[in-house]
Amino acid sequence: MSTQLPRDLEVDVLEKTQSPLDNEVEKEKADSSESVLDDVPTLGEPIDDRATNFFWNRAFSRSAKHAQDLDSIATQPSVFDDPKTIDIYRPPPIYENAHRFDPSARWTWREEYKLVRKVDLRIMLWACMMFFALDLDRGNISQANSDNFLTDLNLTTDDFNLGNTLFRLSFLIAELPSQLVSKKVGPDIWIPCQLTLWSVVALSQFWLNGRTSFLATRFLIGFLEGGFIPDVVLYLSYFYTKREMPIRMAYFWVASYLTGIVSAFIGTGLLRLRGVRGLAGWRYLFLIEGCLTLAVGLASFFLMPPGPTQTKAWYRPNGWFTEREEVIMVNRVLRDDPSKSDMHNRQGLTLQMMYEALIDWRMWPIYCLGLIHQIPVGPPQTYLTLSLRNLGFTTTQTNLLSIPSSVIGIITMVAATYFSEIVNSRVLATVSLQFWALPLLIALYTFTTHTSQWVYFVVVSHLLIMIYRSSRKKDRQVTLITGFPYIHPIQVAWASRNSNSVRSRTVSASLYNMFVQAGAIVIANVYRSDDAPLYKRGNRALIAVCCMNMVIYGLTFFFYRALNKRRDRMWNSWTPEQQREYLETTKDKGNQRLDFRFAY
Repeated sequence: MSTQLPRDLEVDVLEKTQSPLDNEVEKEKADSSESVLDDVPTLGEPIDDRATNFFWNRAFSRSAKHAQDLDSIATQPSVFDDPKTIDIYRPPPIYENAHRFDPSARWTWREEYKLVRKVDLRIMLWACMMFFALDLDRGNISQANSDNFLTDLNLTTDDFNLGNTLFRLSFLIAELPSQLVSKKVGPDIWIPCQLTLWSVVALSQFWLNGRTSFLATRFLIGFLEGGFIPDVVLYLSYFYTKREMPIRMAYFWVASYLTGIVSAFIGTGLLRLRGVRGLAGWRYLFLIEGCLTLAVGLASFFLMPPGPTQTKAWYRPNGWFTEREEVIMVNRVLRDDPSKSDMHNRQGLTLQMMYEALIDWRMWPIYCLGLIHQIPVGPPQTYLTLSLRNLGFTTTQTNLLSIPSSVIGIITMVAATYFSEIVNSRVLATVSLQFWALPLLIALYTFTTHTSQWVYFVVVSHLLIMIYRSSRKKDRQVTLITGFPYIHPIQVAWASRNSNSVRSRTVSASLYNMFVQAGAIVIANVYRSDDAPLYKRGNRALIAVCCMNMVIYGLTFFFYRALNKRRDRMWNSWTPEQQREYLETTKDKGNQRLDFRFAY
């Protein structure tokens, strides 16, 4: 939520964030200012720019000025500083952290960043570990493919496509129900339950014996994993501000890339067990990795506290945070977004709440982007290991060749996320994937059956320009590494930011991920067996979708800009008294409020 303070109160709070010299200069201005409502600041733009630039100052400057800033007041101005609006936004008694709400609380940058690092280690790190477990179980089918998995089970590539489709479909179906259960019982209970259950199914793939058991396990794993990502996104929003969430989402998806790297090494080792006791190597892969993720699931019951002020338990009597840290944690989040106190973290959604979130047409453009954004790069990624085996690479080579793409993917994903916050543009950062993919898709379309296996790998491997090696008869080798920006974390945080209420955020996170899974179903069926091995028809479709996506991203930009301009005109046409009356009497909720501005 983004609202404007009376100028005298705004200056008073800003005074506390400045140096003593600045305070003396501003004091005269504060004394002579009048109490009026000004233009509403855009969502996501803090009044004190140091809240945005502090990371860069610390990373790239060691001057005494920036060192001194650590001990200046970090508390940001908010609606809680105005006695006329504080009661409008005061957290209700049902809010689980209400006892730590203190509108007069002040803290320094040193305290805040020390606390954020502590939250990163206690909360964010384990969230990444759980995502690692998710990707390990849903992605090891790729390593299994490099060990003649389909041949052993008498499956065709169309059977493999059907298995992926069922996985995505069940994942999609479970998204919203899982989110609703999580909101009712608490993510600290539901997420560990999910992890434990899908791990049991994942390790049971050791006993696969044909098409039916393969399709059944793919469906069950997808159904049990569905909702995990939006559950975790909502959970993390309890601890972080809207400026911090995109970067944390990038770190969250770093775990996915790390899974690709680690699983490649694990797969390389376990698949070499092929023949031991007369069993295929992929059976050991499913069994061992399933046991690893089961251990993560059981540990999660003890390592996920319900919320910032609920870290104490019988096995953790002192909790993770002091009372002072809890005060800072709660008030910094509420000052950034007062809507986060709308509901208790174990308060379920009513049918009316769900319906209101579903018909929120202002979120539909982001859902549309979730559906289409990965389609251009998805099919080559899905078929990477199968394609490499068909090109003559061994099982070990196939698994190890997937590692460079993961390393480059981490770098480009984090860079794109930081870029989106630096330029304050979600569209500019996310459309970059389409511009990256288009020339590589065109190159892929031009390939023939005589194209070198290494040249094919150059483009197909996640649509990355990675490695070109001359024939073995020659000694020279040319290596060029780069990678496409994975922009999914930016869009996840974008959907969360534009929801502007716990109610809407709960449903929108699920809906966004449902559209992503629907896109994955499309991805699983672009390359067909009758179009193999070059998939000319499929690649033509991918090029067309990529061009269409560029247009849709542009339309999304103009859509949200038009909404914000319309609200600016309406709000600025009112007198301060009318603005105040609106804040006190409005029944608008979430992003319907006229004092809210969309990020784009």
